[in-house]
Amino acid sequence: METSSLIAQAGNQNSFLGDSVLGSKFFNPDYLFNQGVKFFHEIFNFTIDAGIVSLFHTILYFLAIFFLTIIIYTSVRMFEIRKKEKKHLEHEIAEYTQHQREQEKKSKQGEEVSKNPRWVKTLNYIFSEHPSDWKLAVIEADSMLEELIGQLGFKGETLGEKLKGANQGNFRNLTTAWEVHTIRNRIAHEGVAYELSQHEAKRVTALYERIFREYGFI
Repeated sequence: METSSLIAQAGNQNSFLGDSVLGSKFFNPDYLFNQGVKFFHEIFNFTIDAGIVSLFHTILYFLAIFFLTIIIYTSVRMFEIRKKEKKHLEHEIAEYTQHQREQEKKSKQGEEVSKNPRWVKTLNYIFSEHPSDWKLAVIEADSMLEELIGQLGFKGETLGEKLKGANQGNFRNLTTAWEVHTIRNRIAHEGVAYELSQHEAKRVTALYERIFREYGFI
């Protein structure tokens, strides 16, 4: 009887141990899953706490402001550059248009004054602001006079020689021609030492013009 009691007691003990081990929560899948989720949730909360999130948001905020400022500045600069380019282009077009108008005006005035381009060139010299151009006006006009004398049939290597072959009968402006040619020679021989005012240059040029218009040369 004692033997049966011991056997029964041992059976109950083994049954209790088996139930306790097999029924442990560590073998429960739901418990293990929940514990895993809880573990990783705690790690995430520990790593990404409110302070770090706030700092991250602050950094993103300043970066957004920085890049937005760069975009606004770039847009404003591009607008200013395009505005300056447009203004510069309009200025260039206006200058070109004005230049073309002046050229057309001078060309028209030159045609009204004379059909001879050399005479127009002489007038441009005479109305120049540079004293050296006034002398060039006399030299150019004298060269035109030599061409005219040649066309009239007077012979000679130079204008002086051609004028020597003329007389008042075949060239009424002989005295005037000698006067202006003498001034031209002084300009050529004395160079910068010879002072010629614009008033005197205009007077001499007017004498040349009188000769040229009488023969329809200009």
